[in-house]
This record gives sequence, C-alpha cells and structure tokens, in this order.
Amino acid sequence: MAKAVVHEALKVHDKLEKEFERALQWKLSDEDIERAKLLIGVKVASGKSRELFTEATPDAIRNWALGVGDDNPLYTDFIYGATTRWGSQVGHGPMVAHIGSSMYGDPMPDEIKRATKGLFRGVHVFVSGGTWDWYRPLYPGDKVFTYRAEESVQRKQSEFAGQSVILVSRSVSLNQRGEVIGVHRTLRVNAERKKSREKGKYASIEPTTYTDEDYEEIDGIYAREQPRGALPRFWEDVQVGDQLQPMVKGPLTVTEIIAFHAGGYGFSPYGLRSSRVGYKNRQRIKPFYIKNEYGVWDVAQRLHWDSEWAKAIGNPMAYDYGVLRQAWFYHFVSDWAGDDAYIERMEDSIRKFNYMGDTQFLSGKVVGKRESDARLLVDLEMRMENQRGSETAHGSAVVSLPSKASGPALMPTVPTDLQREAAQMFVRHNQIAAARRESGE
Repeated sequence: MAKAVVHEALKVHDKLEKEFERALQWKLSDEDIERAKLLIGVKVASGKSRELFTEATPDAIRNWALGVGDDNPLYTDFIYGATTRWGSQVGHGPMVAHIGSSMYGDPMPDEIKRATKGLFRGVHVFVSGGTWDWYRPLYPGDKVFTYRAEESVQRKQSEFAGQSVILVSRSVSLNQRGEVIGVHRTLRVNAERKKSREKGKYASIEPTTYTDEDYEEIDGIYAREQPRGALPRFWEDVQVGDQLQPMVKGPLTVTEIIAFHAGGYGFSPYGLRSSRVGYKNRQRIKPFYIKNEYGVWDVAQRLHWDSEWAKAIGNPMAYDYGVLRQAWFYHFVSDWAGDDAYIERMEDSIRKFNYMGDTQFLSGKVVGKRESDARLLVDLEMRMENQRGSETAHGSAVVSLPSKASGPALMPTVPTDLQREAAQMFVRHNQIAAARRESGE
C-alpha cells in the first residue's frame, strides 16, 4: 500500500513521525459503532470525580469567570452578588458541568460494561457543540451531582476526517438538595487521527501576524465592552432586530489555555496529573499518551497547546476547546442581558477550529420576543467570526427578562418527568452513600 502523502505544513521531526505512526493506527470500526449503541439510554452516575472543584465555593465561581475572561462582579465579587436580586454571587451557567461531587448509583449492567470496554480506543474526540437548559442558579456552597446517558450514535462523513461518529450525550446536574440545576447535551465527534491528517483540510492555514493597527481594533472593542450589570434590561424596551454589543476574544495564546484550565476547566475528563500520579494515569489510559520528539510520554490532549502534536490530526497549529467557546457565548449574552435577567437556554455549534493566534469577534441580535408560562422571553442569535472572516461558531440563547409591568424575570419550571427521574437517581445516591458510611467505606 502506498504511503499517504502528508502536506508540508503537517510534517514533523522524524522522531515524532515514528510516534505518530503508532498513535495513528487506531481506527473506527463497525463493531465499535454497534457497541456504542448499547449505551443509549443507560443512565450512569458520575462516580469518582476528576473535576478540579467538588464544590462551588466563592473562589471557584470567581476563578471560572476570570478564566474565561469575564470580570462581571455578579460572578467575581461575593459582596456585590449579595446586592443583586439573587442575594448572592452566582456561577456562570457552563460552569455547572465542571463542578463534580461523586454521585453514587447502581452500576452499569455487567453485560453492557463488558461489551463496551475499550470503546473507540485511540480515536480522537472533538466537542462540536451542545445545548444547555438551566433551571436555577449555581450558588456558593452548592455541590453538583451528575448522571448521564448517551442519547444517540450516528455515523457521518466529514470533510475534515472522512468517516466519523457523532455521539450526543445528556447530563443532568443536581445540587445537594436533589434539585435540578441544568441539563447539558454534548455533541462529540469521534474521528480517526490518520484520516484527518491525510486529508489535511486545514493544512494551508498559516499563523496570523498582528500589527499595531490590528491591535488598535481589538483593544478598541475590549475598551468598549462592559457588563450591563445592575441596570435592568426590561423586556418592554427590547425590540426584534436589536444588536448586541460586539465582543472580542483573543488572540488565542497558550497563556489563555492555561488560564482556562486553572480557572476551573481543570483536568477533566482524563485526569491530567504529574510525576507518580501522572505515571498511574498513564497506566490507566495508555492509548491517551504519545511520546514527544524527545521520547517523553505526554497526553494526547496537549494538541491544545502543542502545535507539533496538533499536526497529527491534521491541524497546522494548536487550538482551543469547544467548552471555552461555549463559555464565551455565555459571557456575551450575560453582558447584554444584565444581572436581573436569567439565561435559561443556550445552544451552540462549533464549525471551525480556533487556532493559536486567532481572534474571535462575537456579534448577535434579537430575533424573537414572546411570552411563555408567564415568563417574558427574548430569543437571540449569535456568531463568532475570526480575523480571516470565517464563521467559526454560531449559537442561540433564550433569556428571561424583568418587566416594568410584572416585575422580576422568572425561571423555567423543571419538567415533571425530569423531576421524577432526577428524584429517583438522587434517592438511590443517598441510599448507597448511607450504606457506605455504615460499612465504614
């Protein structure tokens, strides 16, 4: 078989190329796709958490916001938060998915666990979008318990990587009282590293160099940005067609990725660790570790800060996380809506990579205005465009606004079937936790 031709921009040092050959051997198989379907509808409690935070402390809430570039005092200042309608500092909506207390539940049936062991091993995973529904704020002191299940498994042809598998999972997050905080659906793309490198769809993209004039434009947007804060945005004053205040993010640097990890994204879901603990993690998930050009084992996740390894999956440079852009969209909506509003739904689709050095320009508008179950809602559309003029992500949001006539913004009610399902999972969690305490575990 002829050796695949690699685009010049994706070539690496010979020593690293040998490691790529091992790392690129893993393939998607029909068997894996069928095995993945066994997980549809199987609800699994989160178990032992690898999240950075197990509780939404005031510091954790503040650091998450700062880690995504949001300095709104509603999120960063405990004293200011007490003056708002919420009576407290509250957390960024997407942060709910990254607070993790261990939730106990009945184990996955043995036959399914055995049948799905090693599923999609060594195949790369991209977060390509998601949907959030929030039902109550995240408050300081909240612990978050999560259970999840796969909702769908779909085979798809991709321009970037050829055959891919799209998995949609549904995660339900509860607080320590068993109340549903939110439901998060994540769209993940599983793709063969080798195929994406051979295709080289984005290999011709070159790093951007910035001039002082470029920075004048970027810094000008930053200087005009500000959260609406305590000034209410009343439903009566909003009109379809209203434009949201522009926002900018970047240029993306490794520093920004570090700030995001340190701020709250932490080390999930793979448990990145150092020294002896890192060694143990390498034994746990060996296919996730690939040697660098110096013969040192390092995580596959480093493609978010190591451009040489990013080339293994067909990208000319390191790139950001889909979760980071979700948080940016939330920041964008929150700045516009003000502290008295309640963001109850957000949906996003990540369309292109955000490479090191790229800048994202956010824009949006009001596309709808309606009433639903006594809530006064506006519908927003949003998009991100990079400095090359390409749309990299788009999304939508539903915001409940206060009213001059009827008062504070109302929050949505948790659907009855979801309340019942969550209550059953939480009761089982408490039963197992009590049994473990009695047995001294």
